This record gives sequence, C-alpha cells and structure tokens, in this order.
Amino acid sequence: MVTTPLPDPPTAPRRPSAAWALWRVLAGRSARFAAGVHQAWRRSLQVRVVTITLVASSLLVGGFAYLIADKITNILLENAETDVRARLSNGSEYAAKQFNLYSQPQEAQLQDTIDGTVNYLAGGDPAQTSGVVVAITADNFAEFIEPRTSPDVPVRPVIGDELRAAVSSGKVAHQIRTGTLGGERTKYLVYGSPVPTRFGQVELYYLVPLARQDSTAADARATVVATGVALVLLLGLLAALVTRLVVTPVRVAARTAQRLSAGLLDQRMVVSGEDDLALLAASFNQMATNLQRQILRLEEMSRLQRRFTSDVSHELRTPLTTVRMAADLIFAERDEFDPAVARSAELLQAELDRFEELLTDLLEISRFDAGFAVLDSEPTDLVPVVHRVTERLAGLAERVGVTIELELPDTPVIAEVDPRRVERVLRNLVGNAVEHGEAKPVRITLGMDQSAVAITVRDHGVGLKPGEEKLVFNRFWRADPSRARQTGGTGLGLSISLEDARLHGGWLEAWGAPGQGAQFRLTLPARAGDRLTTSPLRLVPADATLPFGGPRDGGLLAIGPGSGAGALAIGPADTDRAEVAR
Repeated sequence: MVTTPLPDPPTAPRRPSAAWALWRVLAGRSARFAAGVHQAWRRSLQVRVVTITLVASSLLVGGFAYLIADKITNILLENAETDVRARLSNGSEYAAKQFNLYSQPQEAQLQDTIDGTVNYLAGGDPAQTSGVVVAITADNFAEFIEPRTSPDVPVRPVIGDELRAAVSSGKVAHQIRTGTLGGERTKYLVYGSPVPTRFGQVELYYLVPLARQDSTAADARATVVATGVALVLLLGLLAALVTRLVVTPVRVAARTAQRLSAGLLDQRMVVSGEDDLALLAASFNQMATNLQRQILRLEEMSRLQRRFTSDVSHELRTPLTTVRMAADLIFAERDEFDPAVARSAELLQAELDRFEELLTDLLEISRFDAGFAVLDSEPTDLVPVVHRVTERLAGLAERVGVTIELELPDTPVIAEVDPRRVERVLRNLVGNAVEHGEAKPVRITLGMDQSAVAITVRDHGVGLKPGEEKLVFNRFWRADPSRARQTGGTGLGLSISLEDARLHGGWLEAWGAPGQGAQFRLTLPARAGDRLTTSPLRLVPADATLPFGGPRDGGLLAIGPGSGAGALAIGPADTDRAEVAR
C-alpha cells in the first residue's frame, strides 16, 4: 500500500509588525509636518520674523538667566562660607584656651573637656536641630583621644581624606561634600582648622548643611526661568503684532497687484491714516491709476493702429486693382514701345507684384493682431507640401545658382496642420535660404517622431551674427539693409511665419554663425492641440563648427554673444532638451 503525503498548507504571507506599522505612520506624519513647517517658513514673512525673534530672545534671556542664577548661587555660598569661617575662627580660639590646660593627651579630664567644648561650640545642646555638626578629632593621638561630634553622628564619611590631610598639616581648608548624617542625604560645606595645644594639635571641623541655600538658589532659578519664558513669549507676541501691522498691508498690496496683473485694472487699496503704510497705499493706488490710464491709452492706440492698417489695406485694394489692370495692359504691349518705356513697364509690373504681396501680408498681420486668425487643421502629408514649395522656388534657385537638396522620408509624414499656412512658412524659409545662400546648396530636411514633426532649412551663406537669431522674426528687420535682393520681399514673411507656427502650437527657431550659414527649424505637434516638449530634428546642424571644441552629440552647450555664434541651444540629435521649458 502506497501512502501519498498530503501537501503542506500554503504559508500565509508575513504581516508587518505593529511596531513597524506605527513607525511608518509616525514617519509619514513627521514628514508632512516638516514639509508644512518648511512651506510656512518660505511663504510667511511673519512666521520668519516671529521665529527669529523667539530664537534670538530665548538665547539672550537664557544667557542672562544663567548669569543671574549663577550669581545668586555664588552669593549664597559666599555668605555661608563667611559665616562658617567666622564661627571656625572663634571656635578654634575657644578650644585652644580650653585644651591648653593640659600638657599630656592621656590626662583623665581631657576627654571630658573635649566633650564639653564640642557641645558648647554646637550651641550648648547636643540635640540641637540647626543641622550644623561640630567635630573634634586628634589623628595624632588616636590611642588617647576619641573623636567627638555634636550631634553624635558619624562624620568620617563626609570629611574627605584630602581635607583631613590638609588640616593635619596645619592648614585651614574646606570642601563641599554630599553625605548622609541625619537620615537624609544632604550637601555639606565642611571647614576644618587645626587647634594648637600644649601637648600637640587637634582638628576642629564644622559641617554646615547647604539645603537652605540650595532651596533658595532653586527658587531663584525657577523664578528667573519663569520670568524669562514669560518675557520671551511676550516678545514673540509683540513681534507677531508688529509684524502683522506691517505684513497685512503688504499682503493686501500683493493681492491687489495680482488682480491688476490679471486684468482687473479698477482694483485699489484702502487708505487709512497718515503713516508710512498709508503713504504706501496712496502711492500704490496712484501708480495703479496711472497704469490703468496708460494701458487703456495703449490699447486704444493699438486698436486704432490695427484698424488703420486693416482699413488702409482694404481701401488700397480698389485703386491697386485699377492700377493693376492698366499696368497689365501696358506690360502686354511693352514690345511696341521703345526700350526705356518697355523697361519701365517691367519695373512697374514687378513693383505692383511686390505691392500686392505687401498688402496681403499686412492684412494677415492685422488678423493676427486682432486675434481673428483661424487654424483649419486637417491630416496632411507634408512630403508633397515640401515638393510644391521646392518646385515653386526652383526658378529663383536656378537664377541665383543655388541647388536645393531634399532629405525626406520614404513614407508619408502625416500631421494635423493647416496646409496653407505650413506651405507659406516653408515658402518664406526656403525663399530666404535661397536668397542668402551665396550660390551654395540649400538642404531641406523633414523628420517625425511620435509627438511632433519638424522641418529644417539649412543654407551656407553669410550666416547670422550673435543675437540676430531672435531679431530675424521682427517685422521689417533685415540683417544687411544695403544688400541687393532678388525677390523684393516685404519684410513681414518671417513674422507671419512665426505667428503661423504659434497658431499651430509649434516653434519656429533660428540658428546662425558668421561664415557658416544659418538653419531654421519649424516644429509642429503631430496632433492638433498637443503640447510640444521635444523636436525630432536638432536646431544646430551637424556640420557646424562649435566654439571651444564643444560637444556635438549629447549634453547641452549654450552659445552666447561672446562665442562667435548665435543659437538658442545645442542638444543631441534626437531631442532638444533645452526647448522643454519654452
């Protein structure tokens, strides 16, 4: 018969002990309390002032309390020592007179005289309750003279060997010892003095209890400590009240300033009194009034300017259309004119084209300024968009001797964008690169990751000076106003491109260095409404020469005005960590 053993029951998981659970709870509460204290310390000026006042006053009052208590203790001890020294001096003289009647220590009456002297010096009553103990010993004649004390208590454990040796050598000495003489352990001030006699020297000791002095010193310390604590609390309360008088108007001013910054320009502080805080409130209100008046004035001027720009742009459409019709007629018949008139017709046609572009850009800028620009996002393949831009600018590139190189993925790059606006941005970027390319190749790169798409336009022209990478997006700004242009741009292209990128929730950035050309990067979210954190393409091209031999891959290297190159940041090839904070 085969017996199959039963399996062992499953082992229950170990539960944490109650002590460990209690420790975790206490640690969590302590951490939360510490975090709350730290937050209150950082955010509240009143808490900091009161805390510093309490700490400083506690140290100061504590030091004074220690000095005062120590001084009181020393005075009580000095008084006790003075009293004992006086009694010891008188007792030594009296004992010497009594003992000088004997010439030998073995005389029969000597012991009785010692007993009477001890009782007399102790107050005449062996049962006295003052606590003072008087003792006479004769260590040199121990076989003839027995030690006597009044009251009759064993004093040898209280009289130390050092004191006994000092007195035996003929010196007056003292010490403070703690011992048990009357059933209770007490601290004693022990004074000893030699008493010269005809037969030799005996020792007289006074043992004075210091219980009363200790009690008085303890009461004084308690009184000083209680007074100090009350004073510290009073100083803390006073600091809190004074700080509150100052902090409250500051907090009101801060809240009012926050409301003003939020657009509530009618907010004002309450002015009460004629002190410095009232002057601060009145000055703040005057500043807010002037600020409100200036903001309203600027808003009105901006509104009038935008309206003027829009109205002028619209009103110029009608005469421009008439002039365009006449110019087209003249331009079509230019072959029948003499060469000077024909050339004038061509110049007129070119300038009218530029005038129309300028009106179009001004209307677009006015829409952005007025907040009327609308984004028509739709899933769009950006590869055909890049090809269309390249084909439209191929004629210009051929005239200036620039080759446009494309680096595009083999698969479609789909993103939710407004294709008209993206094409306009690329047309401006590629047109500027061709214009400033110095007859060198212009490279267009398209990249994509899970959250964003990016397009870079790289030229190898004169580049940008330090700081110009931010100025290129200003309206009507030109790096070299005297430089001849091939396309006759309006000066608003990059400004409109920047607004188009922002309307998408994207970035439009520039890098450039003298003699190394420039590169512009357009980064857009792959899905409309997403927030960008990184870019699939790096801003600084891989063939750029970095100052000081800086890193090309990995790590960030900021380039400032003194470095000889202008850029926002340099990051690794797959991401731009420096752009996360934008």
